[in-house]
Parts: sequence; C-alpha cells; structure tokens
Amino acid sequence: MSKTGIRAYDAARYLKDEADCAGYLRAVMEDDGVTEKEIASALGDIARARGMVRVAREAGVSREALYRALSDEGNPTLGTILKVTRALGLRLTVSEKGPEGISV
Repeated sequence: MSKTGIRAYDAARYLKDEADCAGYLRAVMEDDGVTEKEIASALGDIARARGMVRVAREAGVSREALYRALSDEGNPTLGTILKVTRALGLRLTVSEKGPEGISV
C-alpha cells in the first residue's frame, strides 16, 4: 500500500465465484480489439483469485510456468489457455457476431 493509502486496482480481489470469473472473461473477450495479452492477463487475474497453486496443479503445469505464461511478458499457447480455462471450471465458446457486431 502506498503512503496515501490508495491501492492499485486488482481485479482478482473482486472475482468471488465462478459467475464473476466467467462474466469478467466474457467481458474482456467481447471487445473486438482484444489482444492475446489481455486474455492472458484476465486469465491470470482469475487464476490468482481462485488460487494460483491449485489452478497450476489442476492444469498440469508448474506454478512458475503458469505465472510466466499469464504475465505481461507471457505468450501462452492455445493448449495452455485451454488447460487453464478447464482448471478454472470455465469453457471457451464461439458465437456468431450479429449485424452490428453483437454476439448472438
């Protein structure tokens, strides 16, 4: 905490249950301009909220590798992303964009 008593925003503090986590990841991914790094960062927030050690164990990767993959400098493979989403109890799905870019 800084001297002013203001903490940096940490999304992981607000992800209390699976519905919060799914809604957060869905909101990130609905942005047409979303980047791979933003998706990885959101997964990192969710993994920290759910317990990085537990998520790493359930995904079958080391804790260090998971931190590295989901860091700002990370570049996780699709396989890692799928393992992590499964370990988090989430599923990636595909839907069509409507005529105005709205998912249907």
